[in-house]
Amino acid sequence: MALQTEVLEAPKPDEVCIQVKAIGLNFADIFAMQGLYSATPAGSFIPGLEFSGVVVVVGAAVTEWELGDRVMGATKFGGYVSHLNIHHRYVVPLPEEWSFEEGAGFLVQGLTAYYALTQLGDLQKGMTVLIHSAAGGVGILANHICKKFDAYTIGTVGRADKVEFLQEQEAYDAVILRDREFPKKLQQTLRDRPLQIIMECIGGKILKQGWEAMAPMGRMVVYGNASFSSHSSSPNYPNLIWKFLRRPKIDPLRLPTLNKSLMGFNLIYLYEQTDMMHHLLQKLIALQLKPQYVGHVFSFHQMHKAISLFQRGETVGKVVVKVEF
Repeated sequence: MALQTEVLEAPKPDEVCIQVKAIGLNFADIFAMQGLYSATPAGSFIPGLEFSGVVVVVGAAVTEWELGDRVMGATKFGGYVSHLNIHHRYVVPLPEEWSFEEGAGFLVQGLTAYYALTQLGDLQKGMTVLIHSAAGGVGILANHICKKFDAYTIGTVGRADKVEFLQEQEAYDAVILRDREFPKKLQQTLRDRPLQIIMECIGGKILKQGWEAMAPMGRMVVYGNASFSSHSSSPNYPNLIWKFLRRPKIDPLRLPTLNKSLMGFNLIYLYEQTDMMHHLLQKLIALQLKPQYVGHVFSFHQMHKAISLFQRGETVGKVVVKVEF
């Protein structure tokens, strides 16, 4: 990944030009850079799925935006930039009380959490929900959404230093460290509660252990596979192959007997369904969630450092890059 300067043409009639102020990092960025993400454009590309900024040019056919409007937006790659031309429907107003950093961390992970929980998981009042990577951006917003439904939330983390943050600042009902004793800890935490929804983004044995603990009529929504990520700039292919061969295999013939559901979701495909995306976003905004917790802010010239810290799993909350030239 290299920094370069290009000439940006004028926006099309139905586009606006955004001066980007902040960029939100996502695991999809990492997988795309390493060639492990099927939706990645062919050849050289600009990473980045979400941003916030200011409207600086308005296309001739656009009526709802004016110069100087503060916005946040989602894009199908191309977000790691200082300026961006984008269709006017892919940006929404940035709440007045939110910072650009908070705005850059909301849309992608907020919509991911909302769609997974409410549309696929059928989240209902009082349910018990297991949220993996609970200290990450999706995990934190998923907990906020669950609390609007009075759900009982169990968060899991891979590092002990994240437990206190989740208990004290994010008000999870319970937090579990994912170690060798994870299945036992999960059962002790559940007690007599049926586990009805799992927000699964780890994969491997953790996925299998969650599946086994999930109650009949439970729903597991898979939206990531962090166990397949690498801490280096390129994938460790022998290790990936080994993990792939050892991945848990769920027999579809047994699903009616188990009475459990396994579903997958990738927000990038919702991008093509603009009307649906706006419909879900309106419902998400109606929940009046507090803004995303931004745990780490880097400058644009620190992009490599930001990505390295993010992919090592050492971050809490959203990782945001500020764009200042």
